[in-house]
Amino acid sequence: MKFAHLVEINDPLNPLISRLTREQLWRGLVARAESPQDFIPSLDRCLLHERTELTLARELHFGDLVVRDQVTFLPQHQVRYQVPKQKDISASSLTMTIEEPEPDIFFVRFEYDDGNEPVSSAEAFYDEFRRSAYQEADIDTIRIIRQMAEEGLLDGA
Repeated sequence: MKFAHLVEINDPLNPLISRLTREQLWRGLVARAESPQDFIPSLDRCLLHERTELTLARELHFGDLVVRDQVTFLPQHQVRYQVPKQKDISASSLTMTIEEPEPDIFFVRFEYDDGNEPVSSAEAFYDEFRRSAYQEADIDTIRIIRQMAEEGLLDGA
């Protein structure tokens, strides 16, 4: 299943929503990679393994299920999660890209790819359910980033 959608960050027509800077948004996306338990309620724990300036190897624990992934950073622009095939888990990826169609007007494009295309109507139905769940989780990610920014947690290193 391939799926992509945009989440608007700064809406110039809505003065009730506080504006995020690119730096705050970027720090929030990095925080999601480094501290995923703050964004994923079902995550029991996350072990960070190898870390470089541009990559991060992680081990995510959801009860008995353990998922290993690799995160790649393209600073101020993109975070890419890659899950290699492991046991009963198919290879998949999630890419979060900051888009700026006008100065200080930001969107985050979320792109999912599990490498599979539905072959039955039941799988297509399940994929539609997953799309909806992913979209809600992504909206929640931005909500949490906004909250972190309002608390001053994204204002510099």
